[in-house]
Formats: sequence, C-alpha cells, structure tokens
Amino acid sequence: MEHYDLIKQMTLEEKASLMSGKNFWNTKAIERLDIPSIMLTDGPHGLRKQGGKADHLGLHKSLPATCYPTAATLANSWDKSLVYDVGKDIGKEARSERVSVLLGPGLNIKRNPLCGRNFEYFSEDPYLTGVLASEMVKGIQSNGISACPKHYAVNSQEHMRMTIDEIVDERSLREIYLTGFEKVVKESNPHTMMSSYNRVNGEFANENQYLVNDILYSEWGFDGVVVTDWGGNNDRVAGLRAHNQLEMPSTNGITDKEIVDAINAGTLDESILDQAVDQLLSLIFKVRLDDKPPVQIDYDKHYKKAVEAARQSIVLLKNDYNILPLKAGTKVAVIGDFAKNPRYQGAGSSLINPYKLSDPLAHLQKSSLDIVGYGQGFKRMGGKSSKLVQEAISLAKSSETVLLFIGLDESAEAEGVDREDLKISQNQLELVESLVKVNENVVVILSGGGALELPFAEKVRGIIHTYLSGQGGGEAVVDILLGKCNPSGKLNETFPLEYADVPSSSYYPGQQATSEHKEGLFIGYRYYETANVPVLYPFGYGLSYTTFEYSNLRIENFTVSFDLTNKGKVAGAEIAQLYIEMLDSKIFRANKELKGFDKVYLEPGETKRMTLVLTERDFSFYNPETKCWEIESGNYKIQVGSSIQDIHLEETVEMIGVNPSVFLKSELPHYAMADVKYIPDIEFEKILGRKLPPTIWDPQKSLGMNDTINQAQYKNWVGKVLYKSIMFFHYFFKWIGRPLTANNVYFIINMPFRQVDRFTGGKLSRKNVDRLLRWINR
Repeated sequence: MEHYDLIKQMTLEEKASLMSGKNFWNTKAIERLDIPSIMLTDGPHGLRKQGGKADHLGLHKSLPATCYPTAATLANSWDKSLVYDVGKDIGKEARSERVSVLLGPGLNIKRNPLCGRNFEYFSEDPYLTGVLASEMVKGIQSNGISACPKHYAVNSQEHMRMTIDEIVDERSLREIYLTGFEKVVKESNPHTMMSSYNRVNGEFANENQYLVNDILYSEWGFDGVVVTDWGGNNDRVAGLRAHNQLEMPSTNGITDKEIVDAINAGTLDESILDQAVDQLLSLIFKVRLDDKPPVQIDYDKHYKKAVEAARQSIVLLKNDYNILPLKAGTKVAVIGDFAKNPRYQGAGSSLINPYKLSDPLAHLQKSSLDIVGYGQGFKRMGGKSSKLVQEAISLAKSSETVLLFIGLDESAEAEGVDREDLKISQNQLELVESLVKVNENVVVILSGGGALELPFAEKVRGIIHTYLSGQGGGEAVVDILLGKCNPSGKLNETFPLEYADVPSSSYYPGQQATSEHKEGLFIGYRYYETANVPVLYPFGYGLSYTTFEYSNLRIENFTVSFDLTNKGKVAGAEIAQLYIEMLDSKIFRANKELKGFDKVYLEPGETKRMTLVLTERDFSFYNPETKCWEIESGNYKIQVGSSIQDIHLEETVEMIGVNPSVFLKSELPHYAMADVKYIPDIEFEKILGRKLPPTIWDPQKSLGMNDTINQAQYKNWVGKVLYKSIMFFHYFFKWIGRPLTANNVYFIINMPFRQVDRFTGGKLSRKNVDRLLRWINR
C-alpha cells in the first residue's frame, strides 16, 4: 500500500469515517494526520457549485459559471479537440472554485429516446460515446483535478432508477453498455468513477462484484476511486467489498458505524477497509487544491468558446431551395417563445447558473436582417391562446421568411423523470400548421435534448436543431442562419418517424421490478439499419452550405485512407464516418457499426488526405462462453461516408478468426432478423443464460427498506395517503408552472425507504422509517 505508514496511525473509526462524506459535497479530513478534505461537485457541461444550501437536483442556485452545450449537443460536433477544450475550460473553472472532483461526463447509452437524462449523454453508439467522453476526461484532468465518468453502469431510465433491475445479456452488456466506459478507462485514466443507482442483473451496481472488481479493476486496470451516486448506497459493507471507496453524501456516521460493526463482528476483513482508505488517500493527495495557487478565469473567453461549441454542434436537418443562409435585408418574422427565452440546458443535478446568456432574438435584432417583429406564438407550458396565434399569423403575412422557434419546455427533460413521448406540444404543432398556410418560407429552429417526432417536416422549408446549446446558443444559431458559420453538426442518434418504431418501445421503461433489455444489442441505428426500418433522419446525418466529395479509398492492413474535397463555394467542415459491415455472418449482429470518424475543415476546392486506423477489436464480437473478444472469419466491408445511409466509398477485406458456435442465426430466429420488438421470453433467456426474474412487484409482499414510496400505493390507507399526498404536490407544482419543482417532488416517489434517513442526515431516523413501514404493512 502506498500510504501504509499513514494508515497505521489511524484508529478503526477514523479509517471508516473516510469512507463517506463530511457533508453534501466534501470528504472528511483528519487534521492531526494532515489529510485534507476535498470537494466534489456537479458538471457535466459546466460547474454547478452551490454557495449556500446544497442539494442533488438543482433546487438551490449555484455560483455563476459557463454553461456549455450539453453532452448530447456536443456529440453532434463529432469534434474531439473541441470536446477536449470544453472539458479543459470546465475543469479550470472547477479548479478556480477549489473543486477537486468534477462529476462528469455522463456516458450512458441512449437505449431509448424517452430517457429523461439523455441530454446529459453523448450517443446511442458506444464508440462515439467512448471517444468523446475520453477527450472530455482528458480536458478536465489537464487542470490537475479529477473527472468522474458516470453512471457505471446500464443507467438507462430515470423511472425507478434507485431500485430497478436492468436485465441485460452479457454480449449486449459488453458491446453496448460497457464499451464507452472501457474506452474512457484505458484511454484517459480517470481518477474517479461514479456507480449508478440501479441493479444490474440482480445486484446493485455499487456492490456488483462482477462489474466493479472483476471488470473495472481487474480486467480494465482502473486504479482510481469509485464513488456512489448521491444516495446510491444500498449495503455499505457489500459496497466496500466491491471496491466502492467513497459514499456520498454524508450519512452523519450511520454507514461508517456499519463498517466498524462489521469488522468488530468479524464479517468484514479490516484489510479491505485499509485498501479502500489507501486508494482514497491517493486520490486526495493527487487532486488536493488547498496547497495549490489560485486560478483566474477569463469568463468572456469561456463565453466565446461556448458560442463556438454551439456553432459546431448545431445540426441543419432541412434546407429546401437553399432558404438558408438568409440574405441581408430579408424581411423576417421571429416567432416563438424560445427565441426570446431560450431553452439551453436540461434540469436536475446538471443545472448551471450561466455567467452570461445570449438569446436568438437579441442577436437577430442587431443583424443585417429586416426584422418585421417578434411574436411569442404559444404558451410555453402548453395550452391554447388564439391571441398569440393571431399575432403570429399577422407577422408571418407581413414577412418574406418566418423563423419559428419551438421545442420542448423545461418539464419535458429532467433528472428523475423520463419523457412521456417524442412529441412537441400540441399548441406548437398547431401554430406550425397555421403559419405554413400563410407563408411558405417557414424555417423551424428546434430546442430539446434529443430526438423528436416532426410531423411538419415536409411542410416547412428549413429545420435546424440546436439541441440544448448552452449559454452561447442564441448567438451561435444566428451565425448559422446568416451564414457567418457553415453548419457542420451531425446527429449522434437516429430520429425515428414515430416512437412506435423504437426497438425498445415495447419494454421501456421497466415499470416496477425489472427492465428487460430484450432488444439486446439492437439499439438505435443498429436496429433501424438491420431491420430495414425507415427513419426520419439517420445516425450521422447533417447538412451543410457546401458539398463534399470522397475519393481514392485505400486500405493497408488496418489503415484506411481517402481523399476529401470541398466541391462548393464556401468553406466548411465535414465529418467523415467509417462503418464496418460483415458479409454473410453466421451470428446475429448489427448490419453495420461505427468504428472511426474524423472532422476536417476545408476551404472551397481544398482536398485533404484522411487517415483512420482500425484495430482487431473493431471487427470483434464478445463471446461470453470464452470470455473473449473474437473475430468471426469472413469478409468485411469497410464503408466510408457522410452518414450511416450516405456511403461514398467501400472496399471488402478478409479477416481470419473463429467459426462461432454461439449466437447462431439458426437458433435465434427473432434476433437473426432483428425482429426484436416482441421477443419471446424463451429466446431472450437463451442469450441471457438464465430464467427471467419477475418483472412486477408482488403487491401482497410486505414492504422493506429496498422498496419505494411508489409501492406504498398498493398497501393500506397509510401507504395510499403517503403516495397520493406526494403526487398531489407533484401535479400542483406542474399546474402553477413550476415544472422543475414538480419533477423534484416526483423524485421522492421513486426513492427507496433505505435512503430516507441518509438523505435527511438522520433527521428522519432509521427507527422512524421502520415504524412507518410497519404502519404501511399492517
């Protein structure tokens, strides 16, 4: 042990005390041994350091900081150096506020577009996720602090996230849900890792020996500290055995005593605690800032970087008749509440208090356009207003072009709550219909953290998706509209025609006990491309104001090179994407998979030679029987293009490997055809390797500490009153227009009883919670 001599001087109680927080955001210090306290606080797209009262859900305001585009937005840039720079800036701001561990980035896979926290995650694709998250981690840690990738692992839904059991087969676990984390660990060496709330195949992630000890530490070589998500501890001793060194936030010594009692009772070896203390001390001494000089922040410079990040991440989805960019002097009506009051970030623990905020309307009014007026157009939180609609129609009639700003309101996407659908509110859709009847030149500018159903797509001339583009998004989107910047963003996820087309729509979210990942590895484009399901916009799609030509493909061993030329009249950036497709595979697999990409800026007429390097892993599948990554012998098509559906160059190579005996198409007919929306239990159990556990709660069973307030509704009058009281306040806050508060109240519904005393710091003691459960169970 690195700190053996120091640990030898500690009492058992002192060692155990280091395993949980001092308060909401800080670790404990041991002053007599010169062990300092360090601070951990939220990212992931800016610093959320609370100066007063602390909470995990963004209830109390934080100190001003730069709000960069969210991960879902940045991922549309496909720009590794940009993501590194953003991480570096966020890390610098963290260091300036004496924050040693920044909680981010989030790199869970977008299994389903309804996940309420998808705006914090990079992509539906694990390769893109892993590459970009690695750059973010490198950037953050270049400041001498720690990033904290999260949430390890399979945190794919917000509903019941503290207790839900994610049932996923080993191959899908490895190829889809763990690949991003593996890449981050091996390529960027994060000093900490955050475990997720949920169970994975029966065990809580925080105490899952297989996930943490066997894979994270032993197989991948992670040498940092695992910290719980806030309130994410179930059994403290089991977590410690699985290499969870730090529980956050403080539990007022409740779980420290559990560790001491276990050692005194002989059920926990003290050497396990010593090892955990040693690893935590290594982190503390590596990232302590109490002995480091202060860092000054140029917030204006960071604002400019936030604007640039937004410019590179905005996606042009439609541009009929080259309606964009707008010419100087064009008579423009600006309509939509989001033009004046931008939706630029999500809600929950990532809620940033922006140092400076730009809105599109202000920048449009200062532009070369002839702005005939602004109209709110619709009520932001829903509901009809004929007055607002008529004002908008009047403006549209008096203009040459309508810029219509619509999207999802603040209640739609938040931590703790999943989206109800992929729809934009009805009042906004009706407004679009009214405007296209009086003006054929309507350009829609969308705000939201992910995929949307767009029933008006064929009726408008242009569509831009800003996602959640941070504090500089208003300025950035105007630069795109005016042609000051050529759009270069491409989608990190597929936009289905409708939610019913989503492969996991039949299973998502898991409502009660389990969430069954019956779709397996057919997530996002892996499903749509393999099952030949038409989509609205494919993975990797995005338009430009110029055109690009691909030519001269050459493959030597694992090196793929080709020429890329800007054939248009304006400079622009192109994202070249490399996909691999196996021909005549004997096992079920996705039709093609992303295995390389690069973004390059080209002047008009300029050509650059592009080079992408593959590895054996890029051709491999995971075999749970051999516990190895294996290449299936056969021919593989190397494809290069501007999206998964727009392939410009391809060449076939032969790979020598194994003749697989698992995942055979002949034995798994639904998976062979990617017909995964209604998989029979027996076929899922074949790839799972065991019988499925019950997916619903037993309403007759007495509730315990790992059950939730949600379940109390099925018990006696005490449980029903408790549940209905909380739901009353949830709906009340929605009704009075406070969606963030409403979502945070709903968070309580899904909280397990074991967390009540910990979240309240013992104000509601375990004894009181036990008493409440006895009343509910009568």
